[in-house]
Amino acid sequence: MPALRQTPIALALLALAVGGSGCASGDSAGASLRLPSAKGVPRSATSHVVVVVLENRELSDVIANRAAPYLNSLARRGALATRYFAIDHPSLPNYLALTGGRTFGVTTDCTGCRVSGPNLVDQLTSAGASWKVYMEDLPAPCSTVTSAGGYSLKHNPFLYYRGLRADPSRCRSVVPATELGGDLRAGRLADFSWISPNLCHDGHDCSLRTSDRFLRQLVPPLLAALGPHGFLAVLWDEGTSDAGCCRLASGGRVPAILLGPDVRAGGRLAVRVDHYSALRTIEDAFGLAHLANAACACTASLDGLFRTPPRGLPGRPPAHAPARRPTGARSR
Repeated sequence: MPALRQTPIALALLALAVGGSGCASGDSAGASLRLPSAKGVPRSATSHVVVVVLENRELSDVIANRAAPYLNSLARRGALATRYFAIDHPSLPNYLALTGGRTFGVTTDCTGCRVSGPNLVDQLTSAGASWKVYMEDLPAPCSTVTSAGGYSLKHNPFLYYRGLRADPSRCRSVVPATELGGDLRAGRLADFSWISPNLCHDGHDCSLRTSDRFLRQLVPPLLAALGPHGFLAVLWDEGTSDAGCCRLASGGRVPAILLGPDVRAGGRLAVRVDHYSALRTIEDAFGLAHLANAACACTASLDGLFRTPPRGLPGRPPAHAPARRPTGARSR
């Protein structure tokens, strides 16, 4: 049988045949999650922190790009860190840095590797704060598959932590993103939420325009659920360059957009910051000790993006609790 000519049509048919994360359905993404409108979300008396992580764009790829009108409107409405850097390449080390304060020596997108050490959700659990991780296209809570549809394990750092993966009572909080709509409607958003879109909607396999349209449906109900002092962070895991800063970062200069009631509208932060800065800011909001490189003197926080930096959010340890010494690891 003669080989199939690699024409654009043939390649498109091949992509449809093998499934994958394909971009064809990208523009209907919000509908697939059955998200409510902002008006359909009960207002919260408590504050919530939400992190959404997108993929593989430099600051210059996103800001002022006509393909991303909604993202640029968020940067104007909220605040933008203009010198924010990813830690390394490829994806996984950055996801571990955001959640554990270090890369644990991981230098690839390995699927069979596991890491041991304290992480953000360990801290939140110990402090009595609730948390939930929403992974788009994850087949079931705590599923250990490496890929499914547009889901990829390398974008789910939580299941790399041995302690969390082995604890069913906590692992069940790593769920398919289809649960997000119901949680928003019921007013039961956790104190801390993490959202990883699938490989198309996060921009890994699809266009920036597709991510922009997805965010247009995802962000409004999240903003409505933040409460009086919560915030939403829209981050990118890595850029396409080796630009870096702060002794520990060399993964590209990426956008970092924050939104919330206490965020400086139209604010810009020119201080050099990185993923460890984002972790440090979240820990400060919940009154937690700084993990590993988030405790480094070289790590500035994102406080400059707020009119009033968030402190004492739900889950903060009681005032009488003994302070925990931060872990000051300096390795990447």
